Amino acid sequence: MIAITPNDLQSASWEDIALLYRPLIDQSLDRGDEEGIEQWLADWNLLDSALIEASTLALYDVSCDSIDAEKESIHLRFSSDIMPRHAELVTTLAAKLLDTGYTRPYLVTTLQRFRTERDIFRRENIALNQQIAALNNRYNSICGKMLVEWQGASVPVARLNPFLQHPDRAIREEAWRLGMQPYVDARDELADLFDQQLALRQQVALNAGFDIFLDYSFAKLHRYDYSPADCQSFHRATKQTFVPAATTIMNERERALGVGSLRPWDLPVDPWNRPALTPYASIDTLIGTAQHVFSQLDPAFGHQFAGLRSRNLLDLESREGKRPGGFCSPLPWQKQVVIFMNASGTSTDVQTLLHEAGHAFHEIAMADLPFVYQRHIGEEMCEVASMSMELLAAPYLQVDRGGFYTSEEGNRARTEHLESIVTMTPWISVVDAFQHWLYTDPAAMDRDARDRKFVEIWGEYDLHTDWTGLEDLRSARWYRQLHIFLFPFYYIEYGIAQLAALQVWKNSLHDPAVALADLRAAFALGGTRPLPELYARAGARMIFDQPGMSELVKVLQTELASLNGTPV
Repeated sequence: MIAITPNDLQSASWEDIALLYRPLIDQSLDRGDEEGIEQWLADWNLLDSALIEASTLALYDVSCDSIDAEKESIHLRFSSDIMPRHAELVTTLAAKLLDTGYTRPYLVTTLQRFRTERDIFRRENIALNQQIAALNNRYNSICGKMLVEWQGASVPVARLNPFLQHPDRAIREEAWRLGMQPYVDARDELADLFDQQLALRQQVALNAGFDIFLDYSFAKLHRYDYSPADCQSFHRATKQTFVPAATTIMNERERALGVGSLRPWDLPVDPWNRPALTPYASIDTLIGTAQHVFSQLDPAFGHQFAGLRSRNLLDLESREGKRPGGFCSPLPWQKQVVIFMNASGTSTDVQTLLHEAGHAFHEIAMADLPFVYQRHIGEEMCEVASMSMELLAAPYLQVDRGGFYTSEEGNRARTEHLESIVTMTPWISVVDAFQHWLYTDPAAMDRDARDRKFVEIWGEYDLHTDWTGLEDLRSARWYRQLHIFLFPFYYIEYGIAQLAALQVWKNSLHDPAVALADLRAAFALGGTRPLPELYARAGARMIFDQPGMSELVKVLQTELASLNGTPV
């Protein structure tokens, strides 16, 4: 096999890349030649590691600078041409491997995923997926270029985040309205785009032999361990547990703020009208302090984060031309990751960096697994890593331990984080329930019906916010939820994983060393075990039921009461 690097593939066409894979396709695999099969797997792994990394770097580069036409062109080539074609090639190679009957205990789950991909693959879907990828890029381009006029300057929407925490209610309202208005203004353009995405995705499902895209998605996302019915149980249990807990928190917020009713711009601000937390003064300070926090939690984590810093694999600050959001993506060829986010000087940035670093440590722990597809695991486990990191790092965030906050600020940041878990879980159910409707009800082809249904579902979980006079802004909220446009049905994973992370944290309250060791052991398994086994190794279980949620809500309420010196 010719040695290849991601840099070699940056300007390559699909035809160039296909030639590199031709020997793998042409090679005859003898069922009894285990040594030959393993060398073939190693060659496949080398090529895929380089190609996946090249594609990831193309996404990273354009996310950091969405205005650069050359970077946009490179990413578009990968996302809408090369990688969809590569998906077909992976199916071909996977089928070739499956035909040999070769297996190993550590490959069982990988081979299961390969069988699914083989079974649902249809050649006619390649062109459709290319069209979907182009529409996804269009969504990113529309949102990445959204600017608002604020204090005499044109700024990205993300730059308004600090003002959403301003003690002056009028300033908060102005910032909130400005931040939502671009999505109202782009509503028809985004609705046109989603019309096309919806139709294309439904056709992909039909081509693959599924009646609805919901069922196709569960197969495509390799959800072997839970069903749409389990998700619906999650929605119901959330209403029974987290919604009442969130309503209690919001009622207290309303009393503390002294307002007649909670408006959407009253939700991010400190309820006691204290100035927003400003945990760092510069991106260098954010990175340096975070590195110390990780070192306190685990020296290996600190060392790994320092490596990302030294290799310039972090792009954290918000700026014009940078796409919104945050992510951590693996670089399998060099066994590293990139972290991307839009920091704007708030405490949320600290939580985001902890979150993405959790993904990074997980990816690095898996990096030595011999086959790149052993590291392709469901987001249900990926998000356990990130959400656990937010919770486990919390004791090290105070200045007296080298962190960001004074003792009082630390309690406040901790309170805000735990309350956000309580209030975020209902939102996860909103997004998931809305997507279940989008892909099962023909009425979803009507854009006005979509907006109405979103507001209806949200109203079942949001029992506290006064939206009077804000109807167009309220219905536009889902256009801001990039998962719905880019990653259909990828969101319930956050809820499932959050409940597992809470169990890891609960374990740490009794024995932090054992809880961390169990989590790291689960990290190292990658995707070599079924999801319930990965959870069990981390000291958790999958929860869809009301009793399981109630127990964790109680732990959260107890900790919040302790932080605030109030009875449970």
